[in-house]
Amino acid sequence: MNSGLRHMLRDDDLNHEEQLEVLRLGMAFRANPYVSQPYQGPQAVAIIFDKPSTRTRTSFCVGVAQLGGYPMVIDSSGSQLGRGEPVADTAKVLTRMTSTIVWRTFGQDRVETMAANATVPVINALTDSFHPCQVLADFLTLAQHRGGVDALAGMTIAYLGDAANNMANSYLLGGAVAGMNVRIAGPHGFLPDPSLVDQARTLAAENGGSILVTTDPVQAVEDADCVFTDTWVSMGEEDQYAIRSHPFQPYQVNAALMAHARPDALFQHCLPAYRGREVTAEVIDGPQSVVWDEAENRLHAQKALMTWLVARSRGDESLLQGVC
Repeated sequence: MNSGLRHMLRDDDLNHEEQLEVLRLGMAFRANPYVSQPYQGPQAVAIIFDKPSTRTRTSFCVGVAQLGGYPMVIDSSGSQLGRGEPVADTAKVLTRMTSTIVWRTFGQDRVETMAANATVPVINALTDSFHPCQVLADFLTLAQHRGGVDALAGMTIAYLGDAANNMANSYLLGGAVAGMNVRIAGPHGFLPDPSLVDQARTLAAENGGSILVTTDPVQAVEDADCVFTDTWVSMGEEDQYAIRSHPFQPYQVNAALMAHARPDALFQHCLPAYRGREVTAEVIDGPQSVVWDEAENRLHAQKALMTWLVARSRGDESLLQGVC
């Protein structure tokens, strides 16, 4: 096993085989919550929140505990980070006392600075640029319902809505690493950065997948295996909904749009969802929706990721023995 300090800051920090290893481990944790316990001691994991959270907070706290560790939750309002302490200084302190650092924050540069100054794995639990933990959970959900981890390569996934946000970026990179056919649809002015699309196309070509960015929601959804969406208004911008949501109306995931996907297509949403806005109640509460499995899989996927990163960083293959 190749050892050395590893972080998960964006979806392409794992290559194709490594992503498969993490997802297989996630399936193992679904079957047995205690299949590996890398934080026995208990060792502490710093879980830092600069943004509100339900699923991220719950899944990481429960996950660390099930891995034998102590989840040390740090809210920005109660830390020196929230008062302007340099990220590098915080990293140098936390890295001496914890076994992993998890951070839900704003700029991608913040987690990158944390990782550059840490000697333990750093995990991006969401930034304005990427949400890699969510995409691992989403792919684990696909594997759960559609033939296992090895069936992911070659699947077609479609994401609709705000195609310039962190979820679109992570589907581009994560799907390209998986060898999927990734389709991203959104209105003009809300499409992914072209340089990121180019990176995703290169990765997709290496792994047997493809990338399509379009303004046509039907083109994106046609014969898709899974349809994804997200809120149209980001956290903290709720008061701008009436103005900001207007360009996204044609991208609402409803029964008519889902009819263009495969008959057995799944629907996923990272939540929280707003019925009647980005998705209709008929879809999210209907038989094709797997959003509750998706939410649960945050726990299993993140436990797998933490275990995998710790095993690689420590060079301790016994943590993965028989489960990857």
